[in-house]
Formats: sequence, C-alpha cells, structure tokens
Amino acid sequence: MTIDIIYGEGVTKGVDAAAKSTGLWLTAGDLKRVSGWEFKPQGFCKGDVCVPIPDARKNELADGGRYNLAALANLLGQPVVADQEHHAWCIGEAADERKRMLTSLDAPDFSLPDLDGKMHSLSDYRGKKVFLVSWASW
Repeated sequence: MTIDIIYGEGVTKGVDAAAKSTGLWLTAGDLKRVSGWEFKPQGFCKGDVCVPIPDARKNELADGGRYNLAALANLLGQPVVADQEHHAWCIGEAADERKRMLTSLDAPDFSLPDLDGKMHSLSDYRGKKVFLVSWASW
C-alpha cells in the first residue's frame, strides 16, 4: 500500500509501507529516505547520533528487513498521527527538541529572494545584525 508520510517538515508521497495495528513498517531505504534514520548494529542512527534498541523492544522495531517508523518515533518521544482512511501519517518533532528550539532564541533558517531574485539565507548572516522587512499585498 502506498502511504504519504510527513516527517518533521518533510513530505514523502507514495511510500510503499505496511500500516498495521503495530505501526508503520518501512524498508530500510524508505526509512532513511523518509526520516534520515537507518538501522545499524548499534541501533537506529542518524548522522553521528545512534539510539540503541532495548532488547525487549527489538521485535516491535525491526522485523525481517522492515522497520517500524511509528515505534521508533515513540521511542524518540515524537508524536504520531495516522489517517488510515486517506493513507497518511504524520510524525512531529519531539517535545524536548521543540522546547530547546523555542528557548534557544535562535531563529530557524530560511531562504528568500531579494527584489532581483538573488536568494539569501538567514544562516548567511549568523552573528550579524539583520533588519528584515516583510509585507503582504492582501
């Protein structure tokens, strides 16, 4: 069955996944494509961060080359919402990460074009004072 998955701010459409009562089961390739996580001997890893899997939960998270993204999100403290009728799943940011971002006073990075169409990213000006002007025509 093909499912649309929203993971954080990314949207992946038409993922070949098995939605069961036990969770959302993806292949290794789709797990990495959708979430950035991959299964390794030390656990689930994303970049330099690895999360070991408790022995008691191995069957809940991995089974025959498929991996339960919903159970992984639960392990990481991420909220999961599923719309079975429309074959859509959404996995949000963990509460700890949201709290850290809100209390850090760091603005999220974004890019916008100037009047000449040249793109500018907020991260290009990190450490500098920035005056941002915006308006709407409505």
